Amino acid sequence: MKKLTHIDERQRPRMVDVSPKGLSHRVATASGWIALKPATVRLIRASTMAKGNVLVTAELAGIQAAKQTATLIPLCHIVPLTKVAVTATLRRNGVAITSEVKCTDRTGVEMEALTAVSIALLTVYDMCKAVDKTMTLTDIRLVEKIKTPVGGA
Repeated sequence: MKKLTHIDERQRPRMVDVSPKGLSHRVATASGWIALKPATVRLIRASTMAKGNVLVTAELAGIQAAKQTATLIPLCHIVPLTKVAVTATLRRNGVAITSEVKCTDRTGVEMEALTAVSIALLTVYDMCKAVDKTMTLTDIRLVEKIKTPVGGA
């Protein structure tokens, strides 16, 4: 059985020591979906939602959330992010959210990408909850992660 990396010899949670690892350029992409009623989609498209521009607010919330991941998730490392991009795309029956997060560090940015998507989706939910009681958040997932050692090694 493989040893768990975030549990010490007393079965207590611990933050993994990444100091022996070399620096790598890291990229993580995540995505998610929120299903909406057609009437809600029309309100978003017409920019008539009472709380404001849903898509722009969701994108900003996702960016802000990615930068707070280590504060939200106890065993995550603080990672110096070099890029966070969140895109909210209105579709016929909902909103698709994607994120791309980059850094150069000893640990990856998967959690930051997933946090960005999750909070962006929750922001759409919050902004639309007064008019849509049927919203469903689904398909939050890591799409891709890339690790390239610094120096090409």
